[in-house]
Amino acid sequence: MTLSEARFHDLVDSLQQDVEDVFDDSGLDVDLENSNGVLTVRFENGSQLILSRQEPLRQLWVAARSGGFHFDYDQISERWICDTSGERLGELLSRVVSQQAGEALGFDAL
Repeated sequence: MTLSEARFHDLVDSLQQDVEDVFDDSGLDVDLENSNGVLTVRFENGSQLILSRQEPLRQLWVAARSGGFHFDYDQISERWICDTSGERLGELLSRVVSQQAGEALGFDAL
């Protein structure tokens, strides 16, 4: 079953807020910018992590130093899952933030 446009936007809005909250609570020195559905995280070392919605595909795209990843929302598990590797979004975010910021943050709930 395909996500409705409204449900898709609600899910991405909620997810992006959750990601912002993890960074806000971490004390990590990052710059967060959320504009037009794109959340950009700029790390102290100049690297970026970008979460953007791809509305026509109902996907969430993540761009990190290690590459680009596309996520579909699995309504059964209620998780965002990478369309190529099957990795959960929370696992990917934990991994790339550790790689880019040198600190482990907990995105397990995502």
